[in-house]
Amino acid sequence: MKAKKIMTSLKAKHPGESEFLQAVQEVLESIEEVYNQHPEFEKAKIVERMVEPDRIYTFRIVWVDDKGQVNVNLAYRVQFNSAIGPYKGGLRFHKAVNLSMLKFLGFEQTFKNALTTLPMGGGKGGSDFDPVGKSNDEIMRFCQAFMYELWRNIGPDTDVPAGDVGVGGREIGYLCGMYKKLAREYNTGVLTGKGMTWGGSILRPEATGFGALYFTNHVLETNGDKLAGKTVALSGFGNVAWGAATKAKQLGAKVVAISGPDGVCEIPGGITDEMIDYMLDMRASNRNKVEDMATKFPGAAKFTAGKKSWSVKCDIALPSAFQNELSLADAQELVKNGTKYCCEISNMGCQAEAIHFFQSQKGFIFAPGKAVNAGGVATSGLEMTQNAEHISWTPAEVDERLHHIMESIHEQCVKFGKQADGTIDYVKGANIAGFMKVATAMLEQGII
Repeated sequence: MKAKKIMTSLKAKHPGESEFLQAVQEVLESIEEVYNQHPEFEKAKIVERMVEPDRIYTFRIVWVDDKGQVNVNLAYRVQFNSAIGPYKGGLRFHKAVNLSMLKFLGFEQTFKNALTTLPMGGGKGGSDFDPVGKSNDEIMRFCQAFMYELWRNIGPDTDVPAGDVGVGGREIGYLCGMYKKLAREYNTGVLTGKGMTWGGSILRPEATGFGALYFTNHVLETNGDKLAGKTVALSGFGNVAWGAATKAKQLGAKVVAISGPDGVCEIPGGITDEMIDYMLDMRASNRNKVEDMATKFPGAAKFTAGKKSWSVKCDIALPSAFQNELSLADAQELVKNGTKYCCEISNMGCQAEAIHFFQSQKGFIFAPGKAVNAGGVATSGLEMTQNAEHISWTPAEVDERLHHIMESIHEQCVKFGKQADGTIDYVKGANIAGFMKVATAMLEQGII
């Protein structure tokens, strides 16, 4: 395989899709050596097939706001790869959503889902609808209009969407309610992240953050360190950051920063249980302002406008908000301030230059989102299993399975990422482990 040749072809076919091209390049750079050891992959054009989605649905959403005005948004569902199971991946409602973003997320999801050991393919979807400032009724009407266009193309054994940025339990409820009305199918398996009273899995809202901290803990232990006593900086304050803050505190770490589009909230004494609970109120308010934390807890939290969490001194940086949120300058500031670990919880949370800088620093450990944040989709897979069996597991049962999956993902990263000097390249390990599973499945199923 010639990674440069494939990238040149992709850039010509998909000009301007920067996020998608960035994600593909990272994977191709990591797998080229192992790919060349398998001539059967080359003969079957595995990579050329893998970098293009199976199909993409594009559709408009028309909805009426509280003033009676008609609004039009663009929406997509990218069904990327089904080699190891039905398409699985979240829906993102954000004003910046475009096809490049969703193709990158679907591509990443394919490998992430492969790492979980569960039978799930990769997909992603969403809309440029901006939920910030919208009323509950407006969000309901938009979700219902969105599902009216999508419902024929999803199903429990076909494509199972979940939540993502801008899509939480409330939105999943409205989406699922409309699906059942349209399809007249009352199974609960077509969406994950559902409410606890109608098919949702215990721990699903916390799962991405919980799984990320389990993975981070394994990273530290493998490198002769421990999470307890470490200071942690998080970005964002949604479900992912909330779950990460909860589990970090439980494991003995101290969360000293969270952030939002408006700036950073520094918490020198460490985030408290009351603050963690308040993060849910902040998310539900649709204000998207982290300053609310400092307003609510003026003695314990200090807000600085225009700054990121990476300006706060910490041992561990956990990007958990949006793609490419951590730049080269941020990476340099973290290292200068003594940070030793960066584990992405957001998908492709670090810019390529930031990752290369981290990897160039002796003793610094970086782990990519497709491994670190896989606990969310893993628990969605567990939710699908419970739905199929018409049962509900206890918190202890779900947590045990989640912990086992994250440990397995870490083991795969170590297996495929161990270098000659004994260090572990987590990017290479995650990419090769996910690629080999998907590529083998594609090869065994023929040229389709």
